[in-house]
Amino acid sequence: MNIQVLPDHKLSSVAPLKSCNVEKKEVELILVKDQNGVQYTSSTIMPTPSTHGTPCTAEELEERETWGKKIDFLLSVIGFAVDLANVWRFPYLCYKNGGGAFLIPYILFLVIAGMPLFYMELALGQYNREGAATVWKICPVFKGVGYTVIIIALYVGFYYNVIIAWSLYYLFSSMTSELPWLHCGNAWNSPNCTDPKLLNGSFLGNGTSYAKYKMTPAAEFYERGVLHLHESRGIQDLGMPRWELVLCLVAVVFLLYFSLWKGVKSSGKVVYITATMPYVVLFVLLIRGITLPGAMDGIRAYLHIDFKQLNDPKVWIDAATQIFYSLGAGFGVLIAFASYNKFDNNCYRDAILTSTVNCVTSFFSGFAIFSVLGYMAYKHGVRIEDVATEGAGLVFIIYPEAISTLPGSTFWAIVFFIMLLTLGIDSSMGGMEAVITGLSDDFKILKKNRKLFTFATAFGTFLVALFCITNGGIYVLTLLDNYAAGTSILFGVLIEAIGVSWFYGVDRFSEDIERMMGFKPGLYWRLCWKFVSPTFLLVVVIASIVTSTGLSYDDYVFPSWSNVIGWGVALSSMMFVPIYAIYKFLSMPGTFKQVSGKTNPSHLHSCSVIGSPKGRCTIGPALSGFGRGRPLL
Repeated sequence: MNIQVLPDHKLSSVAPLKSCNVEKKEVELILVKDQNGVQYTSSTIMPTPSTHGTPCTAEELEERETWGKKIDFLLSVIGFAVDLANVWRFPYLCYKNGGGAFLIPYILFLVIAGMPLFYMELALGQYNREGAATVWKICPVFKGVGYTVIIIALYVGFYYNVIIAWSLYYLFSSMTSELPWLHCGNAWNSPNCTDPKLLNGSFLGNGTSYAKYKMTPAAEFYERGVLHLHESRGIQDLGMPRWELVLCLVAVVFLLYFSLWKGVKSSGKVVYITATMPYVVLFVLLIRGITLPGAMDGIRAYLHIDFKQLNDPKVWIDAATQIFYSLGAGFGVLIAFASYNKFDNNCYRDAILTSTVNCVTSFFSGFAIFSVLGYMAYKHGVRIEDVATEGAGLVFIIYPEAISTLPGSTFWAIVFFIMLLTLGIDSSMGGMEAVITGLSDDFKILKKNRKLFTFATAFGTFLVALFCITNGGIYVLTLLDNYAAGTSILFGVLIEAIGVSWFYGVDRFSEDIERMMGFKPGLYWRLCWKFVSPTFLLVVVIASIVTSTGLSYDDYVFPSWSNVIGWGVALSSMMFVPIYAIYKFLSMPGTFKQVSGKTNPSHLHSCSVIGSPKGRCTIGPALSGFGRGRPLL
């Protein structure tokens, strides 16, 4: 790449911003695309803005907001990536799939796919300084995938906020001298409620594991006291929203709004609490957990190594899907967060650091979880596998029950649910920021009215979430959890990886990174982006579709029409990819090969290089990715 300018102009490359005329000394560049790549040559100095070009508007001159401090960005990324799944899913998967042996496929997929995708999204957002949709100015035919991930992030917000509301409800319920799920005899308990002290291995000898036994005070508090599931006959019988949960949901939505309404300047400060608190609480819970009888048995069960499990393909599929969902690539959040970085920020180091912290957190949380599960197994005289579970059953039934038997149970319950609350809040903040940044960068009127748009987004998620806090709301939540961000998000990231690596080009993407940080990614990263990561994602997408079965919640099997609705939800986001691509092809003149960029004749485009007082210049988007110079590929 050669850029030639007059001697009195010092030139350097910075982020691609909109080109406009602001000074009299301006250089016109010609972009030439041929088989061998992209070449840049210079021409004469352009006349003053009064005779050529459109003067910059205030909006065009306005610089993009940046993080107040580097730590704000790092904590935001860690807070988003480290969520409830790190606590309620990874430890159980590790235990179920061979213990320490599970770390082999997990770390392998982290290195060959997780980290490269994480790095790619951070670099993509930081270089282009755009949200998930407009970042595809580098290759506009793929802009539909930007809308796909934005819609998915919005869908996730519909039900994820409900889980946070449950945590808040539990937190308020814990503020009593005696925890409400300790004994039977409450208004929500059934006549069959059984005191946990009466439950032991012989009582459960009918093949029912303790984790699946639904008549304990803790299980009935969750399903009857919080969800009121017993008042619903299924997904077709939702009933009205529970007013207690409505109030908790309102509190969550307001907390999200006031964390995001001023952009990263406000959210970057909130994460100082929400991103660090879980680590403090996990450490405290671990110290308390290992002092309990049976704790070492639980930890040994967590770490046991069974290499024979690696012969089961499902173990590898579990490792692949867990590493993908754990890091949070594909939701548009990493792109949005990175777009507020300074242009020369070292996002390579950030990607390695934050993805490593996320995975170490998952592994570390297993000790806090299984030390308590070991205590539960010891207390009831059952095996670890009888109390081991994942998801809501772990954090809203088994763990609270264990806490209720400890001295100072109120304190431990409050601490635990504060951890769940903070784990959920910053992850939800990330998802909502992806929606707000992605759409406001695309539609400038939304950016001008960010506070109003943030409120509208938060209020919209609140309205839809009301369906998830009805008597049968858990069925709606289960449907959304399975379909809204299942195969669709895997599909979205697959298209994203293909768009960046094969259409925009790994070489060009590497040059972008070199402009930011002064060095190109190594051969390993380029190979992963071009071959390994897309292959990995393709396999996971296929596995997700092949292993897909009808929905169920415990013993309740969803009707077939609900599965049709679920796939409709999934397709409603995925359809933006082909629809937008077709629209772009049909709206552009020329043959298919010309429009898709597969022809080789040179295409000339001009853009401006604007001198700056510090000797830096702005290269217009046509140079970086044919964004405005050429609408496609």
